[in-house]
Amino acid sequence: MNFSNSTTDKTESLKDTNSLAIQWETIDWSKVEIEVNRLQTRIAKATADGKRNKAKRLQYLLTHSYSAKAFAVRKVTTNKGKNTPGVDKKLWSTSSSKMKAVLTLTDRGYRAKPLRRVYIAKKGKKKKRPLGIPTMYDRDMQTLYALALEPIAETKADNISFGFRRGRSAKDACEQIFNVLARKCSPTWNIGRGHKRLFRQHQS
Repeated sequence: MNFSNSTTDKTESLKDTNSLAIQWETIDWSKVEIEVNRLQTRIAKATADGKRNKAKRLQYLLTHSYSAKAFAVRKVTTNKGKNTPGVDKKLWSTSSSKMKAVLTLTDRGYRAKPLRRVYIAKKGKKKKRPLGIPTMYDRDMQTLYALALEPIAETKADNISFGFRRGRSAKDACEQIFNVLARKCSPTWNIGRGHKRLFRQHQS
């Protein structure tokens, strides 16, 4: 059942858990991913060509599309934090709740809820560190808009930046550092940023 074309009242449709569950379970995820990737590619191309207004229009189209909303909900409900609720104590653990989230996700009048503060143990230490956990809805909104921002960020970002970049890791950063410092013309002394110490480059 496609609720966007249904003559049934939307509020009534959202209460029909069986129909919601069936709609979620019959989503063609390959088509969803193709549509999201297609729009992201168009955003990246418009950005590379300097067409800012076109990129903005495509971003709006992406963040309001059914495919992007479904993709965002699936990503939020399949990651490691899927069983950790926010301040509203809500989890999207059923097919009907996930489909309802897709159909009700909107930025109209949207305001993020406060973070739920929990303390988790530091690795190898007795001390704990604070962690702010957003609600499922807020996580979904973050994921949805990240889909529209990533193509621009990846297009305009420095080629040798690695922090919080998709498909890049600390090993990539280490490889870049090695490539820069292993040359014969590389500097002998390097100042460690934020440490106020000098590091002697060991040359083989």
